[in-house]
Amino acid sequence: MKELKTTFRIGISAFALCGVASAGTDKTLVSWLALANTTPQGGSALTIQSGQRFDGIVFGETAAAKWMAGSENFSRIQQDQQANAVEQADRGTLIQMAIVYQGNRISICRNGEHYASYEAANIDLLSPKDNIAVFGLRHVGAATGQTLQGAIEEARIYDRALTLEELKKLGPNEPSAIKPWACWTFEKGRETDVTGRFPINTLSNGARIEGGRLVLDANGATLVAAAKAMPVNSDEPETPAMPESPPDDWLTYHLLHPGPGGAMPGDPNCAFFWKGRYHLHYIYNHRAGFAFAHVSSDDLVHWKWHPTTLTPRTTGHGMFSGTGFITKEGKPAIIYHGQGSGRNQIAVALDDNLEQWSKPEPIVPKDAAGQEAKMNNWDPDCWLMNDTYYALSGGGNPSLMKSPDLKDWRFLGQLLSDDYPADLGMPKGEDISCANMFRIGNKWMLLCISHGLGCRYYLGDFKDEKYLPEFQSMMSWNGNNFFAPESVLTKDGRRVMWAWLLNLPVAPCGVQSLPRELELPADGVLRIRPLRELECLRHDGIQVQPVTLKSGMVHPLKEVRGNALEMRAVFERPVASEVGIDVLCDQDGDNGLRVAYVPADKILKVGTVRAPFELKDGEDLLLRVFIDKNLVEVFANDRQAAVSTVKYSPENLGVSLFSQGGDCVVKQFESWKMKSIHASQ
Repeated sequence: MKELKTTFRIGISAFALCGVASAGTDKTLVSWLALANTTPQGGSALTIQSGQRFDGIVFGETAAAKWMAGSENFSRIQQDQQANAVEQADRGTLIQMAIVYQGNRISICRNGEHYASYEAANIDLLSPKDNIAVFGLRHVGAATGQTLQGAIEEARIYDRALTLEELKKLGPNEPSAIKPWACWTFEKGRETDVTGRFPINTLSNGARIEGGRLVLDANGATLVAAAKAMPVNSDEPETPAMPESPPDDWLTYHLLHPGPGGAMPGDPNCAFFWKGRYHLHYIYNHRAGFAFAHVSSDDLVHWKWHPTTLTPRTTGHGMFSGTGFITKEGKPAIIYHGQGSGRNQIAVALDDNLEQWSKPEPIVPKDAAGQEAKMNNWDPDCWLMNDTYYALSGGGNPSLMKSPDLKDWRFLGQLLSDDYPADLGMPKGEDISCANMFRIGNKWMLLCISHGLGCRYYLGDFKDEKYLPEFQSMMSWNGNNFFAPESVLTKDGRRVMWAWLLNLPVAPCGVQSLPRELELPADGVLRIRPLRELECLRHDGIQVQPVTLKSGMVHPLKEVRGNALEMRAVFERPVASEVGIDVLCDQDGDNGLRVAYVPADKILKVGTVRAPFELKDGEDLLLRVFIDKNLVEVFANDRQAAVSTVKYSPENLGVSLFSQGGDCVVKQFESWKMKSIHASQ
């Protein structure tokens, strides 16, 4: 062990002298805890998070019963954990876990002894004004089943890298010679950071302070601590607003959260067309906890922020995902999960601006015997069918209930039919969260996510108070980046949806996808089109003459440049073995993002994303490509869509056409620059 400790000290010193990390990167996370068991995977004893980025003391996420330094998209984790010791402490044993970030090195320590160390490109999470601390969940937005279970005696964050000797001298409830940057003692029944840095605290899903400890003994039990954005006792509503001069890398024509606070999660929720305006809510990190930001628009393109009124201070709980609907009396209503309440909730609008709401009423379904039904309360949806309200509660095998008046609810059992097809391509028990169910064409669509898979949908029939899916498909490719869908009917009857773009390197956090029009015609194939109102953003249009691309040819379009563009290209059938468009290229035509169709593989490629797609016999290839800074959204023949990103570089503005494995004719090519949707840009 002496040899290991020496190696650890030398490693830290060497990297400190190199000066390879930016200012603010160095830090130490320390937590004293007793695990209730070593089975749960993916929870955290202390996480520091800003937007979608986080560093945390995570237990058992990628290797059972082993400690690791958690981070977004596993970007700073130890890849090989085989040599790391399995945790064997029982529930009565208090241990100290610490992670030291110094230069481009991460070192994990247990009880002041070396546990593991490795190199990583560390980031600054202490300087951002929107940072939060999280206990229990790995990060805000993680699945509630991935929670650390046990009790935390004390936790600290230091804004410097501590040595092993300094860690050994630390003890819970003992003064620290080195002043902590943040510190939670959980004494006197309080969860507040004693330094005053994080005064806004939210305990949820059974988390509690008991006996001078933070007790986390249930799935989803979490403490989230936030910095003071405004005076804690201020009752003045907070209104998000775009800065006068947004950073250069902020997206131009996507709806995004400009602050204050981050939007992690940033799920879109509760959409309406009401009194001539569209209204949409999304989750963000309000100073009082998880709240619903509220935006409205007359065209689904240009958005105005309203004062945030759906907050834990007005509802008594945090705001998690749900949907909007119109009551029998013709009033807008919202159904959502009351984070920390253990219930799904319903509130009704009290004004036409949708800024004032009734006191939330918890949903308490009863079984046939009049007893409260045992069910999972999670991500609800509600719809009115004939004279009856139906509501589902999400998760694996979601529950269904009904009510004549939104007050008395009868539990109906599982939503999904016992005749659920075995060959559907998705198991019956798969996660159904952020659910939204509605009629489209002659079918019922269940739009939802799996937390691990991202956005997806079912098509089927709702009859005899059961849902029988006949078809299932993904809408997120290469992971769960296209996440948390929500939809609304437009004033002319179109079904329009958004999804939160999760874990994509776009700025700022809380970005929504472009609105998509969904249609199910008689052939039963879902159509996915960009919202037609986006055309109002076009200006300085260019038409390119038809061009024949020879095999292996890359044809730069010198007159088409930019990183806020819409393009429409038609490739004549038959196409070559791979055809498409390179976008956001440098001056040499390299380092961009490739949009391509590969007939032999039946895929649409957008950067690293691979989405299934196939042309019909004799059908031309139509690509509609939307570029917004480093984000690219592509629609192919109105039957497939995919989203991807490339590293942001303001100099990379080039566009080229290409063909491989044969010649191809580009019959039409049009391009438009796109205006900002924000008045300040």
